[in-house]
Amino acid sequence: MVLGNIHSYESMGTVDGPGLRFVIFLQGCPLRCKFCHNPDTWKIGEKKIQESAEDTLKKIKRYKNYFGKKGGVTVTGGEPLVQSDYVLELFKLCKKEGIHTALDTSGYIFNEKIREILKYTDLVLLDIKAIDKEIYKELTSVEIDNTLKFLEYLNEIEKPTWVRHVVVPTITDDNELLEKTAQYISKFSNIEMVEILPYHTLGVFKYKELGMEYPLKDIEDLSYERKLEVMEIFKKYNLPVH
Repeated sequence: MVLGNIHSYESMGTVDGPGLRFVIFLQGCPLRCKFCHNPDTWKIGEKKIQESAEDTLKKIKRYKNYFGKKGGVTVTGGEPLVQSDYVLELFKLCKKEGIHTALDTSGYIFNEKIREILKYTDLVLLDIKAIDKEIYKELTSVEIDNTLKFLEYLNEIEKPTWVRHVVVPTITDDNELLEKTAQYISKFSNIEMVEILPYHTLGVFKYKELGMEYPLKDIEDLSYERKLEVMEIFKKYNLPVH
């Protein structure tokens, strides 16, 4: 029996895919994003819940009537593909129940098991932290190569994908870099939406609780006005921007 190490659930999520969603936050992540607001999900062993995919499905089914045909289940993290066996089993069970499945991932882990999971995945929410290789590594501590291969494969199999991009002042909030990012994304025909996510400092208190120093403590939140300007950059490349 495969057990999942779970941080928490959100029974009525509205920002992690279409419609109302049951969101599962899994433990474990190989990235160390400087703007991460869930550092408490990094270590896989620090789970709050451990259970089988079958037991998770029982919880999900309690809310199935609320989903309707527009909602479903989203697995996120941390990086959910750290626990690929659990995600595969859960998504198989969800598809048997006719439940829409969404995977929120960085795309950093990409192998044959992930290709198998994608057969049972209706929508991928792909986080692209930065398109520049050096900036990406500086932000995340890992290389971008697998993420780009992941996106190319999603396009190859025509998997519906939403790209998520966090705009961080002084780091990724650069018009030239944003143009480059939008241009790169625009060449893929499977992109259904681009979500421009403004950097915020709402997770700073977690770092304090964990006794960790927040790496971007001198950077302010991205303004709403600047977010609108960034959206216009992506719209120039005929991308569906949210």
